[in-house]
Amino acid sequence: MNPELGNFALALACCMAAGQAILPLIGANRRDARLMALAPALAVGQMIALITSFACLIHAAITNDFSVQNVAANSAVSKPLLYKITGVWGNHEGSVLLWAMILSICGGAVALFGRNLPSALQARVIAVLGGVAAGFELFCLTTSNPFARVWPAPLDGQGMNPLLQDPGLAFHPPILYTGYVGFAVPFAFAIAALIEGRVDAAWGRWVRPWAVAAWCFLTCGIAMGSWWSYYVLGWGGYWFWDPVENASLIPWLTGTALVHSAIVVEKREALKIWTVLLAIGTFSFSLSGTFLVRSGILNSVHAFANDPARGVFILGLLALVIGGSLLLFAIRAPQLTTGGLFSPVSREGLLVLNNILLCSICAVVLTGTMYPPFMSLLFGKTISVGKPFFDATTIPLAIPLMVFMGFGPMVPWKRAQMWPVLRRLWWAACVALVALVVATFRMRDILPVLATATAVWVICSSIADIAERLRLFRQPLGQSWQRARSLPRAVFGAALAHAGVGIVVLGIAGMSQAAHRIVEVHVGESEMLAGDSWTLTDVHPAEGPNYSALVATIEVRHNGRLVTTLHPSKRTFASQHQTTTEVAIHTNLMADIYGVLGDKHGDDANPTYVLRLHYNPLAPWMWLGGLIMAFGGALSLSDRRVRVGAPRRAKTVDVVVVQ
Repeated sequence: MNPELGNFALALACCMAAGQAILPLIGANRRDARLMALAPALAVGQMIALITSFACLIHAAITNDFSVQNVAANSAVSKPLLYKITGVWGNHEGSVLLWAMILSICGGAVALFGRNLPSALQARVIAVLGGVAAGFELFCLTTSNPFARVWPAPLDGQGMNPLLQDPGLAFHPPILYTGYVGFAVPFAFAIAALIEGRVDAAWGRWVRPWAVAAWCFLTCGIAMGSWWSYYVLGWGGYWFWDPVENASLIPWLTGTALVHSAIVVEKREALKIWTVLLAIGTFSFSLSGTFLVRSGILNSVHAFANDPARGVFILGLLALVIGGSLLLFAIRAPQLTTGGLFSPVSREGLLVLNNILLCSICAVVLTGTMYPPFMSLLFGKTISVGKPFFDATTIPLAIPLMVFMGFGPMVPWKRAQMWPVLRRLWWAACVALVALVVATFRMRDILPVLATATAVWVICSSIADIAERLRLFRQPLGQSWQRARSLPRAVFGAALAHAGVGIVVLGIAGMSQAAHRIVEVHVGESEMLAGDSWTLTDVHPAEGPNYSALVATIEVRHNGRLVTTLHPSKRTFASQHQTTTEVAIHTNLMADIYGVLGDKHGDDANPTYVLRLHYNPLAPWMWLGGLIMAFGGALSLSDRRVRVGAPRRAKTVDVVVVQ
């Protein structure tokens, strides 16, 4: 599996993607069954070619083929095997190839699992995916070729950024990219619907599983990225409102709105135009995030490229994909029928309110992220929009969103009376009120207090929804158990996802009460933090596979009882001439005890060491809640009625076979 084979497979995939983008569209327009039948075959062929190409790049990294420029720049002989593999996508060229491969897998999945789709719709969806894939593969071949050779080949590589040499990198980027790219499928369905001029309940049912799957991956990817920054960067925080972090949050917000609006299309055939626009917007934001990272506009530990040619190419691709789709939407959307009517006080009404608040938060985050680079571009002024702005603008929108989230699953469709809903949720409201009172006495600021109360409200209302469906405590437990066995898994999945949101918010509220100190101590000295005694007992050198380290031992005691022993370290990577911190964390799931070793001062006879000490209450709940949210979405997808139970369209279009 040499690099030439990988480069050939990439070029072959690009040619197949171009054919996939053109021929099925012609076939769907002419009702030519033979041309439409090419769509699944080309999609699967492109997928196989790109998997082969990616495997060749991994093989080059594992075998230390430093004649490949990408391997020479991002690997080294001494680098552990795991990081040789993960380093393939820890750089610009490899990450773009990974993006293209995941996109091809999405197209292959539609080809293999979309056999119940009308042939014309499937052909159009696969053709749109092929057009986007062709653009990224052409980008790989022209400006970001991961198989470019270097001569003479160096004896050893430069290695990768030490910050990225972490097991989290093995999972975070592929999962996050799958979420980004997964929204290409709802986007393709939206474009196909605009071309066809038809959106109905069946379309909503076909779109929703793909949107939920992408949302699950993106949720999990964001949670893992936040966790990675928490334990790798060593600053004690979990979310810095970094522009690239925001670039992943923005499509998550619109993707969440898309998942909920697709339900309205499926159940009531309403919000059709809005749902199509959300599908276009969510994938457009995913592509825009790619442009921001790879163009060098945003400075971040995540940013890979500063090559203007790459930025111009991606900007052109964005203009073609986003501009073309919005132009098509402007032309064709007025022809779509509006669908069912509903009262403002109904589940549809609450879902519309959910969409408005989610998109409002998205608009705030987008404005705060893009305002500094636009000010720099237009007026040459350097400004910073940071955590205070985002906290002050997003939290007031998130709190009412969570309040209405608790009501949503309990409210009937079309028209509802609120009093019966309130009667079912009285105990959840009482628990939330108790949480509000307790938080008022234990927390310093009003926003964490409100966040805690609304988080408890969302969790309890999710439990109340399931209890109401099972008629718990209103009939014998045996009958409730039978109802639980017959209840769709999608119901449990939705309740879990909502409860996961509440758990995440509880973690964020808890972290607002975190305590930390930066101290300089001798070996043997102690400091107090959060009622615990932190003692630096030892500092000693150690050797790793491709680094040297200075390891500290910190004993944490509470009233004389040993709670834990932390071993934070500083690692020096000789090949990159870079030093990183290795955080030590002890958790009991209710709080994290978090220690970081800083610089050494003084002479060797009487040195002092800087320590960063943190006590972070409820910190693990943020990532636990994110995983629960993703698991809830996956549980919904495991329900076959969600995946393949699409209603049949009232009328199908006959296909003319051209002889």
